[in-house]
Amino acid sequence: MRATRAIIHLGNLAHNIQAIRGFVKPGVQICAAVKADAYGHGAVECSKRLLAEGVNVLAVATVGEGLELRKAGISCPILLLSLCAPEEIEEAVREDITPLVFDREYIGLFATAAGKLGKEGYSVHIAVDSGMGRIGCLPEDAGKIARMVANSRKLTIGGTCTHFALSDGTSQEAQEYTLLQYKNFLKAIDNIRNEGLDPGLRHCCASAASLTHAEMQLDMVRPGIILYGYYADEVDREYLYKLGTPLDLRPVMTLETEVSAIRHFSKGMSVGYGRTWIAEEDTDIAVLPVGYGDGLLRHWAACGLAVAIGGKTYPIRGRVCMDQCMVDLGSGSSVRRWDKAVIFGCKADGALKDADDIARATGTISYEITSCITRRVPRDFVE
Repeated sequence: MRATRAIIHLGNLAHNIQAIRGFVKPGVQICAAVKADAYGHGAVECSKRLLAEGVNVLAVATVGEGLELRKAGISCPILLLSLCAPEEIEEAVREDITPLVFDREYIGLFATAAGKLGKEGYSVHIAVDSGMGRIGCLPEDAGKIARMVANSRKLTIGGTCTHFALSDGTSQEAQEYTLLQYKNFLKAIDNIRNEGLDPGLRHCCASAASLTHAEMQLDMVRPGIILYGYYADEVDREYLYKLGTPLDLRPVMTLETEVSAIRHFSKGMSVGYGRTWIAEEDTDIAVLPVGYGDGLLRHWAACGLAVAIGGKTYPIRGRVCMDQCMVDLGSGSSVRRWDKAVIFGCKADGALKDADDIARATGTISYEITSCITRRVPRDFVE
């Protein structure tokens, strides 16, 4: 058992999905985003719990992520949100992983693979670029793309989707742009129907829009970061409270380690690579066996970050190393070797900061903080 580990609270995951369900209209399906190893939380175990809580579909970003779920015995629909290489397509079709398509070549590749494997009516979702500028056909081309799918004779339209660029913003500009994208998406749906075709499941709301735009939920929503206990950027706890729709989310991950050594440093001694921190007075330094190889970032000390030990915070000193970091205990600390140190997570585990706090201090988002925790950190799944 390694001292550094991520505690994954499946009970908190269950709490979050049920809280989110309160925002979802009856009859609307839920597609849970479990890409990037469930944002670092462990895709297989999280997926199994989410399905037990009534989730309908799982979403991944790579064929490999979908295969991992299939090998674990998960048989529900799996939606592939990103594009894959030609050599991955046959495996995706064989394992019934549903792709997004939006151009002739990609549709042809999947149709060919479906024919080779004897798959009739293989489901694909049409991706529409309503203003994100990433993948998808333009709204005015959606009918033409849908007709290509129908004419392939091997594929069927299982759904049509888009992704919002600013739905997690609260400014008037953000709200107006989200509405514009939504209207563009509805035009795409109309163009598909004008071809005499069924667009299938219509979905456009990820975390933020699922909570703030009930009218845009259509047939399915795709929550992501909110499953794992964090709000979607500006659509945070305070904003939702002001809207009169409070949402209580609980962090699912706690990242913790242990003090592996305590060393006394005299005034003038330095810590770590580059000698970026030099003791201004006598102090004790604790060594923690966790570093950027585990998902911490090298510059965290420069951002003023600290860890929690015994209910108190102790600042990181010097550059974070690949496998270790050092924290300043000061003089006369009660901290002892092998004491638990918590980087971020649940208060019940002794954390004094969560991934949002880390993100604000380092100029990023909670998604990146949890997703960066590498697979060499064991995940302990608990209630």
